[in-house]
Amino acid sequence: MSDERITIAHGHGGLASHRLISDAFLSVYTSPELEQLDDAAVMRLPYERIAFSTDSFVVQPIFFPGGDIGKLAVAGTVNDVSVMGARPLVISVGFILEEGLLISDLEKIVQSMATECRRAGVRIATGDTKVVPKGAADKIFINTTGIGIRRKDVTLSGSNAKPGQAVILTGPAGDHGAAIVCARNDLKVSGEVLSDCRSLTDLIDDILDASGQSVSVMRDPTRGGVATTLNEISKASAVGIEIDEESVPIRDNTRAVSEILGFDPLYLANEGAILVFCDEEAVDIVLGVCSAHPSGEHAARIGTVRNDVDGKVVLRTATGGRRIMDMLAGEMLPRIC
Repeated sequence: MSDERITIAHGHGGLASHRLISDAFLSVYTSPELEQLDDAAVMRLPYERIAFSTDSFVVQPIFFPGGDIGKLAVAGTVNDVSVMGARPLVISVGFILEEGLLISDLEKIVQSMATECRRAGVRIATGDTKVVPKGAADKIFINTTGIGIRRKDVTLSGSNAKPGQAVILTGPAGDHGAAIVCARNDLKVSGEVLSDCRSLTDLIDDILDASGQSVSVMRDPTRGGVATTLNEISKASAVGIEIDEESVPIRDNTRAVSEILGFDPLYLANEGAILVFCDEEAVDIVLGVCSAHPSGEHAARIGTVRNDVDGKVVLRTATGGRRIMDMLAGEMLPRIC
């Protein structure tokens, strides 16, 4: 099928649909729930606390340095579940395919999703495929929903930040957003700009295993980047947050792209780094765990939760000044996820 393209017939539920599902999906995704091909997955979840998240992915371009829309869909949903202190278990996948999409491109994306599922330790339990006429979508859109089992030893929420806590960022700011804008505009800089797109389940588990209830908030700074996510947490917790500009890890290539286009890296998306709010005595523990993990080797403490900055997010600049970092107004870079 690799040389074929998606046609409207693939969405009609007949032989073409069944062939697509069998060859493109079932040959790659294996799980006891999916193999039944029932209208819903049936599973046992004998737990009181689960995390449940859904997301849709419309990134353009669908292939970018460091990943593709498939890897992004799995990692994005897995990370949303994980930052709630849950171990991701199963996900569902819904595909919207545009007529004319190369089946070879679909196969690459499906394989990428399967690979990321194995890395994250999740399985695809159910799914759906729809085909729309050419021009009604842009190649492929993906919706994923994830379910995870929450730990009993922690309670994480964006409303749990407390004055005196440290703010840690586990990876360089803005890598995904910078990679997308470079791929979209064929922008050349010295060295490759790679998305940080990846599942962070293992890193998150390691942090929580080591620090326990000393961590109260975990969030992945996707759309709107670090600055917008910090504003969301500040508002939800009714606290102020002060960030040290010089402490924020930013790759040279991401900084260069931002300077060329007039972007602030703190407002560019990440898809493989998280913000961690922890008690002061746990800072060295969290940073030590991160330094031992390939997904956290650039982690740094970037700020502190305050009760004296009037519920704002304040940036202490490299020159010693202070300025308010507001939530992103409008859409600086659309369709990054």
